[in-house]
Amino acid sequence: EDILKKTSTPKLIMILENIQDPGNLGTIIRLADWFGIEHIFCSAGTADVYNPKTVQATMGHWLGKSSLLFFTQLIESLADIPVYGTFLSGNIIYAESLSAHGLIVMGNEGKGVSPEVEKLINKKLYIPNYPQERETSESLNVAIATAVVCSEFRRRLLP
Repeated sequence: EDILKKTSTPKLIMILENIQDPGNLGTIIRLADWFGIEHIFCSAGTADVYNPKTVQATMGHWLGKSSLLFFTQLIESLADIPVYGTFLSGNIIYAESLSAHGLIVMGNEGKGVSPEVEKLINKKLYIPNYPQERETSESLNVAIATAVVCSEFRRRLLP
């Protein structure tokens, strides 16, 4: 909360809840760097940032950067802040209003966002498949979903 309150410019902050796969974690760190997200908060159940697979997937992008990676209790970190999350039952991301600041929550690969954290999310987003009536995969990989979500947030900021 202090990071959002103490900055003079709007910020997006990434929240990762129990991301299991070190490769997904590394890819998400690299994506955050690409899209200018400087702070990532991870739950205690998230993969080890120093796992060789994580480091390889980041391609070193988080080393020596001003980006900060925190491991913390997520419930306490989400109070009174605009919170977005991805859900299969959410509203289509392309039709929703998105802010230049707030938190983007990405959940566990198999279980998604926990019920405790879901209660704190005020904008549930869904990335639709195309065409929507076609049978398709159950869901997207969390790193791929993160890329789509970050891209849409940043696209909205273009002049």
